[in-house]
Amino acid sequence: MNNIIIAIDGPAGAGKSTISKLISKKMGINYIDTGAMYRAITLKCICSNIDVKDEKSVIEICKNSDVDFRDNSIYLDGINVDGKIRTNEVSSNVSYVAKIKEVREILVKKQREIGLKSSVILDGRDVGTHIFPDTKNKFYLNASAEMRGKRRYKELIERGEHVSLNEVIKDVICRDEIDSNREFAPLVKADDAVEIDSTNMSIDEVVECIISKVKS
Repeated sequence: MNNIIIAIDGPAGAGKSTISKLISKKMGINYIDTGAMYRAITLKCICSNIDVKDEKSVIEICKNSDVDFRDNSIYLDGINVDGKIRTNEVSSNVSYVAKIKEVREILVKKQREIGLKSSVILDGRDVGTHIFPDTKNKFYLNASAEMRGKRRYKELIERGEHVSLNEVIKDVICRDEIDSNREFAPLVKADDAVEIDSTNMSIDEVVECIISKVKS
Protein backbone atom coordinates (compact mmCIF):
# COMPACT_ATOMS: atom_id res chain seq x y z
CA MET A 1 0.00 0.00 0.00
CA ASN A 2 3.02 2.30 0.42
CA ASN A 3 4.22 1.81 -3.16
CA ILE A 4 4.65 4.93 -5.29
CA ILE A 5 2.88 4.89 -8.66
CA ILE A 6 3.83 7.71 -11.04
CA ALA A 7 1.71 8.14 -14.17
CA ILE A 8 3.20 9.98 -17.15
CA ASP A 9 0.77 10.50 -20.03
CA GLY A 10 1.06 12.51 -23.21
CA PRO A 11 1.16 12.41 -27.01
CA ALA A 12 3.76 10.78 -29.27
CA GLY A 13 7.27 12.22 -29.12
CA ALA A 14 6.75 14.21 -25.91
CA GLY A 15 9.76 12.53 -24.31
CA LYS A 16 7.80 10.32 -21.92
CA SER A 17 10.06 7.26 -22.21
CA THR A 18 13.33 9.20 -21.85
CA ILE A 19 12.01 11.16 -18.86
CA SER A 20 10.50 8.09 -17.18
CA LYS A 21 13.69 6.03 -17.51
CA LEU A 22 15.75 8.78 -15.88
CA ILE A 23 13.24 9.19 -13.05
CA SER A 24 13.20 5.43 -12.43
CA LYS A 25 16.99 5.46 -12.06
CA LYS A 26 17.10 8.55 -9.85
CA MET A 27 14.32 7.30 -7.56
CA GLY A 28 15.28 3.63 -7.67
CA ILE A 29 11.88 2.44 -8.87
CA ASN A 30 10.77 0.21 -11.74
CA TYR A 31 9.79 1.58 -15.14
CA ILE A 32 7.03 0.28 -17.40
CA ASP A 33 6.71 1.68 -20.92
CA THR A 34 3.07 0.82 -21.60
CA GLY A 35 3.39 1.99 -25.20
CA ALA A 36 6.18 -0.53 -25.77
CA MET A 37 3.69 -3.33 -25.11
CA TYR A 38 1.45 -2.10 -27.93
CA ARG A 39 4.51 -1.68 -30.10
CA ALA A 40 5.48 -5.30 -29.42
CA ILE A 41 2.08 -6.53 -30.61
CA THR A 42 2.35 -4.24 -33.64
CA LEU A 43 5.77 -5.66 -34.44
CA LYS A 44 4.41 -9.21 -34.24
CA CYS A 45 1.54 -8.30 -36.59
CA ILE A 46 3.96 -6.81 -39.11
CA CYS A 47 6.30 -9.82 -38.92
CA SER A 48 3.29 -12.15 -39.30
CA ASN A 49 1.93 -10.17 -42.28
CA ILE A 50 -1.22 -9.31 -40.32
CA ASP A 51 -3.07 -6.13 -41.31
CA VAL A 52 -3.13 -3.92 -38.18
CA LYS A 53 -6.61 -2.73 -39.21
CA ASP A 54 -7.91 -6.32 -39.12
CA GLU A 55 -9.06 -6.16 -35.50
CA LYS A 56 -10.03 -9.82 -35.11
CA SER A 57 -6.62 -11.01 -36.28
CA VAL A 58 -4.80 -8.47 -34.08
CA ILE A 59 -6.80 -9.59 -31.04
CA GLU A 60 -5.86 -13.21 -31.71
CA ILE A 61 -2.19 -12.23 -32.02
CA CYS A 62 -2.43 -10.40 -28.68
CA LYS A 63 -4.17 -13.30 -26.92
CA ASN A 64 -1.41 -15.67 -28.04
CA SER A 65 1.56 -13.43 -27.22
CA ASP A 66 3.69 -13.18 -24.10
CA VAL A 67 4.57 -9.53 -23.52
CA ASP A 68 6.55 -8.70 -20.40
CA PHE A 69 9.07 -6.31 -18.83
CA ARG A 70 12.34 -7.51 -17.32
CA ASP A 71 15.01 -5.13 -16.05
CA ASN A 72 13.26 -2.22 -17.83
CA SER A 73 13.36 -4.03 -21.20
CA ILE A 74 10.42 -5.27 -23.27
CA TYR A 75 10.21 -8.96 -24.16
CA LEU A 76 7.96 -10.49 -26.80
CA ASP A 77 7.56 -14.26 -26.53
CA GLY A 78 10.76 -14.40 -24.49
CA ILE A 79 12.85 -12.29 -26.90
CA ASN A 80 14.17 -8.80 -26.14
CA VAL A 81 12.68 -6.46 -28.78
CA ASP A 82 13.79 -3.07 -27.41
CA GLY A 83 15.37 -2.03 -30.71
CA LYS A 84 12.93 -3.65 -33.11
CA ILE A 85 9.85 -1.86 -31.77
CA ARG A 86 11.28 1.64 -32.39
CA THR A 87 11.27 1.61 -36.20
CA ASN A 88 9.22 4.13 -38.15
CA GLU A 89 7.09 1.29 -39.55
CA VAL A 90 6.03 0.25 -36.04
CA SER A 91 5.51 3.89 -35.00
CA SER A 92 3.25 4.52 -38.01
CA ASN A 93 1.04 1.52 -37.22
CA VAL A 94 0.94 1.21 -33.43
CA SER A 95 -2.02 3.58 -32.92
CA TYR A 96 -4.26 1.27 -34.96
CA VAL A 97 -3.38 -1.61 -32.63
CA ALA A 98 -3.63 0.50 -29.47
CA LYS A 99 -7.16 1.68 -30.22
CA ILE A 100 -8.59 -1.86 -30.18
CA LYS A 101 -10.57 -2.27 -26.95
CA GLU A 102 -9.86 -5.98 -26.47
CA VAL A 103 -6.13 -5.46 -26.98
CA ARG A 104 -6.10 -2.67 -24.41
CA GLU A 105 -8.01 -4.80 -21.91
CA ILE A 106 -5.49 -7.64 -22.22
CA LEU A 107 -2.44 -5.40 -21.88
CA VAL A 108 -3.90 -3.11 -19.18
CA LYS A 109 -4.52 -6.16 -16.99
CA LYS A 110 -0.84 -7.07 -17.41
CA GLN A 111 0.27 -3.49 -16.70
CA ARG A 112 -1.75 -3.36 -13.48
CA GLU A 113 -0.31 -6.67 -12.31
CA ILE A 114 3.25 -5.45 -12.89
CA GLY A 115 2.57 -2.00 -11.46
CA LEU A 116 1.13 -3.25 -8.17
CA LYS A 117 4.18 -5.36 -7.29
CA SER A 118 6.45 -2.44 -6.35
CA SER A 119 6.97 1.31 -6.68
CA VAL A 120 6.82 2.10 -10.37
CA ILE A 121 6.68 4.80 -13.02
CA LEU A 122 4.53 4.13 -16.09
CA ASP A 123 4.21 6.16 -19.24
CA GLY A 124 1.63 5.97 -21.98
CA ARG A 125 -1.63 7.53 -23.13
CA ASP A 126 -4.10 6.45 -20.42
CA VAL A 127 -2.06 5.64 -17.30
CA GLY A 128 -3.57 8.35 -15.12
CA THR A 129 -7.06 8.18 -16.61
CA HIS A 130 -7.57 4.43 -16.97
CA ILE A 131 -4.78 2.14 -15.74
CA PHE A 132 -4.12 3.79 -12.35
CA PRO A 133 -6.74 6.56 -12.01
CA ASP A 134 -6.39 6.66 -8.20
CA THR A 135 -2.69 7.48 -8.06
CA LYS A 136 -1.94 10.99 -6.80
CA ASN A 137 1.19 11.32 -8.96
CA LYS A 138 -0.21 12.15 -12.39
CA PHE A 139 1.60 14.14 -15.07
CA TYR A 140 0.73 15.08 -18.63
CA LEU A 141 3.85 15.70 -20.69
CA ASN A 142 3.34 17.72 -23.85
CA ALA A 143 5.27 19.70 -26.50
CA SER A 144 4.51 21.25 -29.87
CA ALA A 145 3.93 18.82 -32.74
CA GLU A 146 6.93 20.30 -34.56
CA MET A 147 9.24 19.77 -31.57
CA ARG A 148 7.94 16.24 -30.99
CA GLY A 149 8.47 15.45 -34.66
CA LYS A 150 12.03 16.78 -34.56
CA ARG A 151 12.84 14.64 -31.51
CA ARG A 152 11.43 11.50 -33.13
CA TYR A 153 13.20 12.30 -36.42
CA LYS A 154 16.54 12.57 -34.59
CA GLU A 155 15.98 9.20 -32.92
CA LEU A 156 15.17 7.50 -36.22
CA ILE A 157 18.14 9.03 -38.06
CA GLU A 158 20.46 7.94 -35.25
CA ARG A 159 19.13 4.38 -35.72
CA GLY A 160 20.02 4.54 -39.40
CA GLU A 161 16.50 4.89 -40.80
CA HIS A 162 15.89 6.94 -43.92
CA VAL A 163 12.94 9.25 -43.22
CA SER A 164 12.08 12.89 -43.90
CA LEU A 165 11.33 15.36 -41.12
CA ASN A 166 8.01 16.33 -42.71
CA GLU A 167 7.01 12.67 -42.88
CA VAL A 168 7.76 12.15 -39.19
CA ILE A 169 5.88 15.30 -38.13
CA LYS A 170 2.86 14.17 -40.18
CA ASP A 171 3.02 10.74 -38.51
CA VAL A 172 3.10 12.39 -35.06
CA ILE A 173 0.04 14.51 -35.89
CA CYS A 174 -1.76 11.46 -37.34
CA ARG A 175 -1.06 9.47 -34.17
CA ASP A 176 -2.36 12.35 -32.06
CA GLU A 177 -5.60 12.27 -34.04
CA ILE A 178 -6.07 8.50 -33.71
CA ASP A 179 -5.07 8.35 -30.03
CA SER A 180 -7.24 11.30 -29.00
CA ASN A 181 -10.35 10.13 -30.85
CA ARG A 182 -10.35 6.39 -30.18
CA GLU A 183 -13.53 5.19 -28.48
CA PHE A 184 -11.91 3.27 -25.60
CA ALA A 185 -9.42 4.94 -23.19
CA PRO A 186 -8.43 7.84 -25.47
CA LEU A 187 -5.45 10.12 -24.96
CA VAL A 188 -6.69 12.84 -22.64
CA LYS A 189 -5.25 14.81 -19.74
CA ALA A 190 -6.59 13.66 -16.37
CA ASP A 191 -8.36 16.48 -14.52
CA ASP A 192 -5.94 16.20 -11.60
CA ALA A 193 -2.76 15.74 -13.67
CA VAL A 194 0.05 18.29 -13.66
CA GLU A 195 0.67 19.39 -17.26
CA ILE A 196 4.26 20.06 -18.30
CA ASP A 197 5.07 21.63 -21.68
CA SER A 198 8.59 20.46 -22.48
CA THR A 199 8.93 22.41 -25.75
CA ASN A 200 11.45 24.82 -24.23
CA MET A 201 12.66 22.67 -21.33
CA SER A 202 15.72 20.44 -21.09
CA ILE A 203 15.37 16.78 -20.16
CA ASP A 204 16.98 17.39 -16.77
CA GLU A 205 14.59 20.27 -16.04
CA VAL A 206 11.56 18.07 -16.71
CA VAL A 207 12.98 15.22 -14.61
CA GLU A 208 13.69 17.47 -11.63
CA CYS A 209 10.28 19.15 -11.95
CA ILE A 210 8.46 15.81 -11.73
CA ILE A 211 10.61 14.40 -8.92
CA SER A 212 10.18 17.54 -6.82
CA LYS A 213 6.39 17.39 -7.19
CA VAL A 214 6.28 13.66 -6.32
CA LYS A 215 8.34 14.29 -3.17
CA SER A 216 6.44 17.42 -2.13
